Amino acid sequence: MNNLLNIKTPAETTAQTRKADYNLSNHGMRNLRLAYWNLPSEALYEEAIFRSEGIISHAGPFLVNTGRHTARAASDKYIVREPSTMDRIWWGEYNRPYNVDKFNELFNRVQGFLQGRDVFVQDCYAGADPNYKLPIRIITEFAWHSLFARNMFITPNSQEDYRRHVPEFTVIALPTFKSFPQIDDSRSDTIIVINFEQKLCIIGNSGYGGEIKKSIFSIMNYLLPNSGVMTMHCSANTGDNRDVALFFGLSGTGKTTLSADPGRGLIGDDEHGWSDEGVFNFEGGCYAKVIALSPSAEPQIYACTKKFGTILENVVYDEATRLIDLDDDKYTENTRASYPLEFIDNAVSEKRGGHPLNIILLTCDASGVMPPIAKLSPDQALYHFISGYTSFTHTFHRVRRR
Repeated sequence: MNNLLNIKTPAETTAQTRKADYNLSNHGMRNLRLAYWNLPSEALYEEAIFRSEGIISHAGPFLVNTGRHTARAASDKYIVREPSTMDRIWWGEYNRPYNVDKFNELFNRVQGFLQGRDVFVQDCYAGADPNYKLPIRIITEFAWHSLFARNMFITPNSQEDYRRHVPEFTVIALPTFKSFPQIDDSRSDTIIVINFEQKLCIIGNSGYGGEIKKSIFSIMNYLLPNSGVMTMHCSANTGDNRDVALFFGLSGTGKTTLSADPGRGLIGDDEHGWSDEGVFNFEGGCYAKVIALSPSAEPQIYACTKKFGTILENVVYDEATRLIDLDDDKYTENTRASYPLEFIDNAVSEKRGGHPLNIILLTCDASGVMPPIAKLSPDQALYHFISGYTSFTHTFHRVRRR
């Protein structure tokens, strides 16, 4: 927010209470109007309402519209190609290289853009295993994005932990900052760039909260294999006998739904690491699809759409009653709910488990290549995992267009 009139905001008097000693000047950010450090959910609600970033829907969730981007802008994502990454990344269509000098110019403009503005800071961790946890800092233009970071990542335990926090990676999310394709060599005026040498990620011109989440996953996906940890896009739960199960699949194939089993403990719904000690969640929250969510088939997730602290992205609501309509895809089919993991009653507080006894690979095989259910041998499971077979995405969209 560019508060040119210097209007006092609801959390202004407590903005510095949880400030870290490692401050924003270490990121080259100076002449800010005010930085709001590690505000709790209640204060972030007040700030987001004050700034007209969204509305409070029935029963308390904060409802936002993410604007032009209602999903990730995968074609606008880049990785800076520099000596440390040059020979360790499979460059191509999905890992687009970005020039070091162009990144420095872009970051200089970001620093200038932020002068005189308010920013929100959340100091968190990615990775529930203390041996592999990554201290991160999420700097955002919007208050609700700070709430999103607080929901999705693991927060420090004490005031002293906040004060001593030193991030090993920083994400700057600025939905109103646009890139210039002619200057930045970007595909459009939206840009997401990760620089592993500078340990910095810039997200410009996208309000979709998932960009913050997936940028951290991309960072963990690069760093952890070097420490012998397998990074996984999967959900995980565990039984009373520590019989951990993993659920792999594309978005929408049922990972979140299947892992939220009331008879088993939820480790996490989306992003995990598998080390020599077992599996662990990267996150502290869930980011569930809620289109056509069923209160009978998915009662625990459905209940989260009626809780204070949940963020609902692009969900349709009645302006008079503030009641939400989870069946309406007016804005997008990719409607989302972000909420802390503890909102699920049977969530595992440590967010960790042992080695998995069962691995489930989810597809939506409209081509009839595979049987509805199949028990795979280790070699078959390896082949299926490495080949990445699924007809879900393309078939789904093709059928929808007919």
